[in-house]
Amino acid sequence: MVHPKKALVAAAALAGAATLVLAGCSSSSTPTSSASASASTHADPAAACKPGTPSTGPLKIATILPQTGSLAYLNPPAEAGYGLAVQDINAAGGVLGQPVQVGPITDSGASSDLSVSTASAAQIASSDAQVVLGAESSSVTLNFVDTITSKCKVQLSPANTATALSGYSSYYFRTAPPDTVQGSALGNLIVGDGVQKLGFLVFNDAYGTGLRDVVEDTVTKAGGSIVYGAKGKGQEFAPGQTTFSSEVSAVLAAKPDAIAILAFDETKSIVPELKAQGWDMSKVYMVDGNTADYSTTFAADTLTGAQGTIPGAQPDATFKQRLVDFYKTSANADLKDFSYAPESYDAIVLAALAADKGKGTDGPSIQANLAAVSGVNGGEKCADYASCLALLNSGKDIQYTGKAGIGPFNSENDPSSAFIGIYKFDATNVPVFQKSIQGSTN
Repeated sequence: MVHPKKALVAAAALAGAATLVLAGCSSSSTPTSSASASASTHADPAAACKPGTPSTGPLKIATILPQTGSLAYLNPPAEAGYGLAVQDINAAGGVLGQPVQVGPITDSGASSDLSVSTASAAQIASSDAQVVLGAESSSVTLNFVDTITSKCKVQLSPANTATALSGYSSYYFRTAPPDTVQGSALGNLIVGDGVQKLGFLVFNDAYGTGLRDVVEDTVTKAGGSIVYGAKGKGQEFAPGQTTFSSEVSAVLAAKPDAIAILAFDETKSIVPELKAQGWDMSKVYMVDGNTADYSTTFAADTLTGAQGTIPGAQPDATFKQRLVDFYKTSANADLKDFSYAPESYDAIVLAALAADKGKGTDGPSIQANLAAVSGVNGGEKCADYASCLALLNSGKDIQYTGKAGIGPFNSENDPSSAFIGIYKFDATNVPVFQKSIQGSTN
């Protein structure tokens, strides 16, 4: 089998629903050193970056995605998404008439071992890539975002959701919505299901606690109560923990109507413990970090009826098939998960269009034009690189509508609106799409 990383570089080179306005406000706990200050107090690491003479060399994309660690299952859809985007861009003539190049391709690892992302970020910082895709974990991004953006490289995450990253750096953007949107959607789902007393099993991670804070705010404002794992109670568990007998006993002793599990790979140990202690698993809620295919992990019927949320529009059938076909060709493997594939695709197309509009592939030119091509100033809507490029070349303003269905970037470089998918687990422990809810970050 060809290694996916090498195959993707080769492929890139060869390629030449229901609508509900949601709102929320929260802060995240930020355990890493780079995250010690929120965006409101943290000095912009890219403050010294100034526009200069635009560079007209090839656009080079570096990636820092989870090849290892608890989020490694999200790497294939991201690879398929950005790889297909590069293929489509190059098929349309490239950026400024030159093919997009990919590399270095690096591992972001997990928040439980930040040395992996530290080393990868150092490698990227010393490279000539102008755009960086990743990471998928918010805590991992908070570990290295200063390193990347201080070099005037544009960082685009397809999956970060921690509110601590909103407005963190003028050179940091994301195509996934912040936790205010997903947290509000999950909180409203929980309230709508009649839950009055909610318990949290949440890890002490910027992602987990940030989501917890928004869900808690949504539930309590609707008249519900948090009986375990609430903000300020000190009942979070450590990332990477593998045994949960005491935590499960404690949350069950609080007699919740439902339990929200906010974690990554730790979920594989939490679920069996809940089951063993007699919990009704249809009363479990999850989020994008753990709403995944557990068909080969748990016995059949373990998670039947449990629900979860995943940011992003459900990819249409045609786009899904294109992702599947691309990944089969580039990595010689089957693509079974599509989480954040549309967001990865859109991140690369937006960066390319920003370079086209600014007539420069340097970081400052791309950064200065990202909001514009996302439609912040209006403009003619276009859904693919080729048609958007034609409009730019004719002197028109554009709004790239893309695959993920996000709105234009707001003043904090977050999507101004986004879709959240609601999923329910079937008897084979596979999450099945139910509906989409559109939320706003404004």
